[in-house]
Amino acid sequence: MRRRAGPVAAVVAAVVVAAPVTALQLGRAGAAQEDAELVERGEQLYLTGCVSCHGSGGVGVAGLGPSLIGAGAASAYFFLSTGRMPAVEGETGQSTRKQPAYSAEEIDALVAYVASLGDGPPIPVVDIDTADLARGGVLYRANCASCHNASGVGGALTYGHNAPSLHESTPVQVVAAMRVGPGQMPVFDEATLDEQAANEIAAYVEYLRDPDDPGGLSLGRIGPVTEGFIALVVGLGGLCAIGVWIVGRRRHG
Repeated sequence: MRRRAGPVAAVVAAVVVAAPVTALQLGRAGAAQEDAELVERGEQLYLTGCVSCHGSGGVGVAGLGPSLIGAGAASAYFFLSTGRMPAVEGETGQSTRKQPAYSAEEIDALVAYVASLGDGPPIPVVDIDTADLARGGVLYRANCASCHNASGVGGALTYGHNAPSLHESTPVQVVAAMRVGPGQMPVFDEATLDEQAANEIAAYVEYLRDPDDPGGLSLGRIGPVTEGFIALVVGLGGLCAIGVWIVGRRRHG
């Protein structure tokens, strides 16, 4: 005759039969909890500093701020980390780069909240250490130099806008801007510039902060066309001055 298992044995059997909880599963549960807390913290910050322009739930406010639904983490990170958002009172038109208004931890929370409002571009993972700098230069000149200048100092655009200088931009900010297209900048998605190409452009922008000057004295790195024009004006002015001096000597000779 078979003996029936007692209550202790039944509990032991249930533990053995049940699938064991792995460290990875525990880690995922912990990460999910941390993510939820981060989003909640971001929402609190949003309701304090952003809702008046972007509306409850990020739906936007006409004439004040666009909808953030589907803007994605990359967009929130770019605007917050460059200090372009929140806008300064009285600032109209194109927002300019400023000291960030939030700490790194607060930016992380706000980014998490905006990302929770809908699918959008994530913050890019950028690796410039293995990038091909020469190819980055070719890609930059083909896609970026027409607005940001060959030396990355920025330039004028239409309707009173401008392409900002890139000399303060971090590699992650550079690629984030490609993916979201802030202001008048077009969106360069991965179908246009894949991850490797984006890394190489970011590496070249980093190089433009302190490039080599094999040609000698730099004129502020304002671009070859502008520098050439300055050299032409100075050179012609010098020749004219010499000509006037020679004519004056002959008259008084």
